[in-house]
Amino acid sequence: MAGMKDHDIDLATHIVHHDYQPPAGFVAPQPGVFKASTVIFPSVAAMRSREWKDKSGYTYGLHGTPTTFILEERLCALEGGLQCVLVPSGLAAIANVGLALLKPGDEVLIPDNAYGPGKDLANGELARFGITHVFYDPLDPADLAARITPATRLVWLEAPGSVSMEFPDLCEQVRICRDRGVTSALDNTWGAGLAFAPFDLTGDGSLGVDISAHALTKYPSGGGDVLMGSVITHDPGLHMKIKLTHMRLGLGVGANDAEAVLRALPSIGLRYRAHDDAARHLARWCQQQPAIAQVLHPALEGAPGHAHWKGLCGAAHGGQGLAAGLFSVMIDARYTQQQVDAFCDGLRLFKLGYSWGGPMSLVVPYNIASMRSRPPAHLKPGTLVRFSIGLEAVEDLRRDLQQAMERAFTQG
Repeated sequence: MAGMKDHDIDLATHIVHHDYQPPAGFVAPQPGVFKASTVIFPSVAAMRSREWKDKSGYTYGLHGTPTTFILEERLCALEGGLQCVLVPSGLAAIANVGLALLKPGDEVLIPDNAYGPGKDLANGELARFGITHVFYDPLDPADLAARITPATRLVWLEAPGSVSMEFPDLCEQVRICRDRGVTSALDNTWGAGLAFAPFDLTGDGSLGVDISAHALTKYPSGGGDVLMGSVITHDPGLHMKIKLTHMRLGLGVGANDAEAVLRALPSIGLRYRAHDDAARHLARWCQQQPAIAQVLHPALEGAPGHAHWKGLCGAAHGGQGLAAGLFSVMIDARYTQQQVDAFCDGLRLFKLGYSWGGPMSLVVPYNIASMRSRPPAHLKPGTLVRFSIGLEAVEDLRRDLQQAMERAFTQG
């Protein structure tokens, strides 16, 4: 400490202000974990000149550390974007986009099969701010086009729907938004940057979404133990609108959570394919079960939107396509809700719990009628049950499904 000798100060002060710095040049497989609220400046001039908006320096923990900057850049590489902000959850990503781009009198369009809490946000906070919303049919591009008005500023897209798994004609939806001058935002949690490239849907750079929102809670984390989201863009002006709102809302993520996602990212491709392979195996098995009236998995022939999935995602993974580890079934209408609940309760390896993308398989029964503004004609009558397939041995999961079905559906 300049101007002071160690024996001039108390030990407590000496510990706080100890000036040792480790030697530079340390390199390891994983990035360092930098935790900070306060960032130290070398001078007043540096404090006044340093800019937080462009990652040219560090100003405060909420504006980024080496750990979060590295994660943001790797997520941009994953999804093909240029700029990224990190938020505490996938829902926070949706909220960040809406609050950045919408004002009183504006309108947002949302697919009727979208993530439920995102619809609740539109019904709640956005509505109270004077922002209207309209739900559109995700399988009918003409319905989307017809519902765009001069007040429409944002269109949310989801591929596939998070519960009923319909896969839309995403390319046509994006073309409609582009031609009408409306910003398109995709919930890309299912695709995860692997099933398709959200900013280059056609492979020639001519068509892509404007915004990709991603619940990093799912596949990028992979452990079922981190809550985080991201908003990725390709346009600097759009990114700055989102970044300024992000700053004003005081959004940030913990360094240890960022570290957890950084550690998991190198294996995301391996895990995604494992989830996908197991889910397809079990979904095909479910197609043969008499208690199941319909299997909803975009990679299966006959599933709602299968042709759109094949056109967008089918070339990946050696021509097999990629389709994540999620599918739903419609339990035949002859079975009561009590029997469906008994089936879910009777599963031993599948646990009752929300979310997906982790190592443990999950199951959730849904009341699909309560989640839609209009009855979906492409769904057969019955009760919808969604499965998130984990990393257990697929044959063990199949036996678990079989024993629970035999116990719950022996009557009816």
